[in-house]
Amino acid sequence: MTYHGAVKVGGPPDVRELAHLIITKIAVGPYENNAYLLRCRATDEQLLIDAAADAPVLLETVGDQLATVVTTHQHADHWGALAEVVAATGARTAAGRIDAPGIPVPTDLLLDDGDTVSVGQVELTVRHLVGHTPGAIVLVYDDPQGHPHLFTGDCLFPGGIGNTRKDPDAFHSLYRDVTEKLFVLPDETWVYPGHGSDTTLGTERPQLPEWRARGW
Repeated sequence: MTYHGAVKVGGPPDVRELAHLIITKIAVGPYENNAYLLRCRATDEQLLIDAAADAPVLLETVGDQLATVVTTHQHADHWGALAEVVAATGARTAAGRIDAPGIPVPTDLLLDDGDTVSVGQVELTVRHLVGHTPGAIVLVYDDPQGHPHLFTGDCLFPGGIGNTRKDPDAFHSLYRDVTEKLFVLPDETWVYPGHGSDTTLGTERPQLPEWRARGW
């Protein structure tokens, strides 16, 4: 079936099968967070992006093997099930270096802009974006047999960038980082946000001047 990325809490996950990577998207918790399970097709190694909430649901999705959990930023709705998932699987933890102290589960792998995180034979590039939080990270998978895929946490959504709490400096910082680090990628780039439906950079690109003008 064709991947659409529209998932609901309590509903089934949606699965996207790429040449080298399988992406499973599931919605969990009272804030309808998206969690993404990435599995390398060559090795079956798995990586989870944001153990947001509802550990039993996430563990059922993961199964019995999980190598890494990446937390995109320090807000509590994105790590609510992290301790339980790590305890059950023994997975290593990874997060942006600056936000890691705000996550109450010790971070094994501190990530900086330009670092890479591996899941089996697949590599994801880290982009550090400042504004929603000081140390939020985005993961980029540049599919060698297709278009890039962006896991944006709460930094980029359909219709705008992440919440900067009406702070002009935070807004300008996040807007700059989003435009300079993400929108340099092609229009076909698929965006997997921390909440809600997916989008593409091509869909959002024409709205950039509007976002800048409105300041949110």
